[in-house]
Amino acid sequence: MEVSTELILQSLWETLYMVSISLVCGSLIGIPLGVLLVVTRKGHILENQFIFSILNPIVNILRSIPFIILLIAIIPFTRLLVGTSIGTTAAIVPLVLHIGPYMSRLVENSLLEVDKGIIESAKSMGATPLQIIYHFLFPEAFGSIVLSITTVTIGLVGATAMAGAVGGGGLGDLAITYGYQRFSTITIVVTVVILVVLVQLIQMLGHFFERKLRRA
Repeated sequence: MEVSTELILQSLWETLYMVSISLVCGSLIGIPLGVLLVVTRKGHILENQFIFSILNPIVNILRSIPFIILLIAIIPFTRLLVGTSIGTTAAIVPLVLHIGPYMSRLVENSLLEVDKGIIESAKSMGATPLQIIYHFLFPEAFGSIVLSITTVTIGLVGATAMAGAVGGGGLGDLAITYGYQRFSTITIVVTVVILVVLVQLIQMLGHFFERKLRRA
């Protein structure tokens, strides 16, 4: 059984919708969380072992849960939040919870790469912690953070495909419903090709912007 071009385009749109909304919401959680994990650690500008000792294990726990398990485990919460546990909008809830902690670790690693001498110089000039974060840490780490966001976006594409296993919509749902369950090899091939092209485009854009920022 062959699927129509309209259905393929609809599935692609659903995937892009899930990825874009999840990326924005995940960034609003992951980036501040990554900053907190850096600045509250021992010896940093806002050292606070109490906050760090709480955030660090929470991030580790959330990151250790495979997405497909998280997707099923929080179905009651998803239903409470958006009124349903099926469809693209419902899939965004576990996607955000999955990608937020993942992004926080990548942002943390990017910020930790910043030379400590730059931070010490900022302190000697009388910069406040917020000024150090916005005017020294972020500008120095921005290229690396762009690559981290690229990695997160590619991870989201893969996660949306898994969301299709429980009716999340998108290309994953198309491949399972029309490809696997209805024995349509061409549907699976087309889906795989679209996903590969999508990932390659995201990677190319990420490297393009990263090079631009490092040269600026």
